[in-house]
Amino acid sequence: MAQRRRNRDLLSHSLDFGRFLGACYRDGMIGALRATLLAIGLALAALTAALAQQGPGGPPSVGVARVEMQPITQTNEFVGRIQAIERVDIVARVSAFLDKVEFRDGAEVAKGDVLYRLERPPFEADLAAKQAVADQIAAQLRNADIALERAQTLLKTQAGAQANVDATLATQRSYAAQLDGARASVRQSQINLDYTVIASPIDGKIGRTAVTPGNVVSPGSGTLVTVVGQDPMYVLFPVSVRTVIELRARYVPLGGFDAVVIRIKLPDGRLYTHPARLDFVDNRVDTTTDTILLRGVIPNPPLPVRTARGTVRELSDQEFVTVYLEGVKPVEVLAVPRAAVLTDQRGDYVYVVDKDSKAQRQDVKLGQSTPSTAAVEHGLEVGELVIVEGLQRVRPGQVVLASPATPAPTDSPPAIR
Repeated sequence: MAQRRRNRDLLSHSLDFGRFLGACYRDGMIGALRATLLAIGLALAALTAALAQQGPGGPPSVGVARVEMQPITQTNEFVGRIQAIERVDIVARVSAFLDKVEFRDGAEVAKGDVLYRLERPPFEADLAAKQAVADQIAAQLRNADIALERAQTLLKTQAGAQANVDATLATQRSYAAQLDGARASVRQSQINLDYTVIASPIDGKIGRTAVTPGNVVSPGSGTLVTVVGQDPMYVLFPVSVRTVIELRARYVPLGGFDAVVIRIKLPDGRLYTHPARLDFVDNRVDTTTDTILLRGVIPNPPLPVRTARGTVRELSDQEFVTVYLEGVKPVEVLAVPRAAVLTDQRGDYVYVVDKDSKAQRQDVKLGQSTPSTAAVEHGLEVGELVIVEGLQRVRPGQVVLASPATPAPTDSPPAIR
């Protein structure tokens, strides 16, 4: 109060000096005016110093929130990759000229759709030749059957001889074996002829053809085109061994694979609509990264958008994504608003308001948190008041004027660790 009284006196003196200057100017007292300028400057300097020494007018106002138990979804974040469940490299099974390409690059194809047609006449001619040989041997075998039957009939009379029966039997069996070989050759020629039509073995999206009509293709030509399955797909993500042990202890008692769900975030930051289910944990550790590979199955249905090239889907083979492995059921944790948590070299801490309305620093250990809520494992108790708003004006041990803080917005799934 005394300091404020001194400030008012200085201000009053300054006003008196101002009135005095006006009078001097009207009466032509220039010398006196110059003499008083120095006094005015000294008075203003004293007023400025006094105001600088004056403290704040009262305790700072802060917004507080009460520590309470809240449900939170436990979530772990990893880097993953999308992988097609089915992937087929199409290769030629025979050597022939390519007659026609029956698909458009990048289109979706169904199982059995014709992709390539190869030159057929050489294979048709070969099949006809092999069939003719088989027919010839079949006629010889029929004649040998008749001869064998005649020899066996004569053996029952005095004109027959066992040697003739044995000879005709050997001839008949020889022709039978030759016919089997000829029919196998016919079958092989038919297979080669069928290979001149190359069809897709799976449903999926086809890539870019590596050959064009007029070129010779053969088994040594390599991959002609690749077909990749589209729906569903795998999402693969490596997890450190330590994290796998933690996840096992957390979720196995709750149902194992059924206790977790996988969500992914696309490269553009959007959350993918369809969740995935965990279906595989690898049986070995990658020694180069000390991680274990986990795999989920995720739907990849067509988007409602249609283009001139056909169906459009969200996920692509070998695409990088962010993977969130979260529990199916939320758990109750001690929670505070995320804005209340500060961090320095000592770690995470908050300011709590004690019974004397003073702000006190409280070190905390955080668990899994969301953008708006922090889960506290140690350091706080239910019912304590933590400062959320006005933290920049708070010092340890300072009296504060507390009022309820503005409610924070709710989180949208998934909860981010």
